[in-house]
Amino acid sequence: MDILLSFIHTLLLSVIELFYLVGSIIAAGLLLGITEKYSNTFLIRTFGPKGVLVTAWIGTPIHEIGHLIQCFLWGHRVTRVKLLQLNSSNGVLGFVEHQYNRNSMYQQVGNFFIGLGPIFSGIGSLILGMYLFVPQSFKTFQQQLREHVSLEKLDLNVIKSIVGAILAISKSLFTIENFINPLFWIFLVIAISISSHIALSKSDIQGSAKGLLTIFFLLVLFNLVSGLFHLDSYRLILKLAEYNAYVLALSGIAFLFSLFTLVVSYILYQIKKGL
Repeated sequence: MDILLSFIHTLLLSVIELFYLVGSIIAAGLLLGITEKYSNTFLIRTFGPKGVLVTAWIGTPIHEIGHLIQCFLWGHRVTRVKLLQLNSSNGVLGFVEHQYNRNSMYQQVGNFFIGLGPIFSGIGSLILGMYLFVPQSFKTFQQQLREHVSLEKLDLNVIKSIVGAILAISKSLFTIENFINPLFWIFLVIAISISSHIALSKSDIQGSAKGLLTIFFLLVLFNLVSGLFHLDSYRLILKLAEYNAYVLALSGIAFLFSLFTLVVSYILYQIKKGL
């Protein structure tokens, strides 16, 4: 009975640790998925079934490049790549097909990050675009990260700091100076296109789930071994998970533009409805 209770405790501990390690990334993916779903719905209602193609020419290649980079990082063999296909019979705008060694734990864990690749490439592209086209806003972004986001316990105060930082970045973006700057409008088109295709597809989620199960298995194994040597694995995982503050802050940038895209698509839909 004691062995069974100890194993159940290890399983529960592993679930909690899994949440700390990847919960913020998964939450960001789900939130971006919801906003993208509604944005694309309004775009289709406004421009027809091919409405999503308005943003696909930038957003889809960046989405697929996210998968591609992660494939290389985790040692998967890429068999086929299509960064953009506008005339697909099944509506798939792009894809990356890959194979991996099922006996390799490293490559199995890689499935999780390959599935989430578009979030990393999308956020990275948004920040790069900010740096190139609206450098003043990028400086504000850097300053907010330095002053308000730090590696500490993730609590309500940290969340408030991140929200405040995102609001400050928003104010630095939507200014009169930027509105009369052509580079700002180029950046806005790019940002809307990226945020319209940053969310994960059904196949992306299925691939990530395989990797997530492997990560959970490794956590259970790690906790069992730690228990044998009386190590505090929970404290170590919490220390590793301190990066979540930065994950949330960076994801907030993507959510900001996803929300903006949703508002724009809704306004366009209402304009068409009123005509």
